[in-house]
Amino acid sequence: MVNKLARKKTGTKVVNTSGKRKTAIARATLKPGKGRVRVNGSPIHIMEPELARRKALEPLLIAEAMNRTDRVDIAIDVRGGGQMGQVDAIRTAIARGLVKYNDGAEGDDEELRDEFIRFERKMLVNDPRRKEPKHQMGRGARKKWQKSYR
Repeated sequence: MVNKLARKKTGTKVVNTSGKRKTAIARATLKPGKGRVRVNGSPIHIMEPELARRKALEPLLIAEAMNRTDRVDIAIDVRGGGQMGQVDAIRTAIARGLVKYNDGAEGDDEELRDEFIRFERKMLVNDPRRKEPKHQMGRGARKKWQKSYR
């Protein structure tokens, strides 16, 4: 009987990363391939609205300008949150994955990391901001009911 581990392909590089924004969590898997990018099983190029698609593709455009995206398939699974929160989580997961995938002998790709940070720091760092909960004596987190002493 052949061991299951022996049947696995060796030498293929697979990188798993994640990105978060509010309650949205995106998990990205990068592996050698033809350059396809899929979000929840469908190509990223059919994502609507167009503004969200452009924002999600920013890390790929920056890495492409530096010749770092050749032959990488990216599969992204995103859950939770709203539309733009998911897009921010997707772009963080893609950017982190590309930095980790294009690493050299000394670790992560420092040049690509510096370029992402120069463009926008939120590409590599999760945004910690959350919705503030409602407090008593008011309609929301900050607004209070008016009171009159007359």
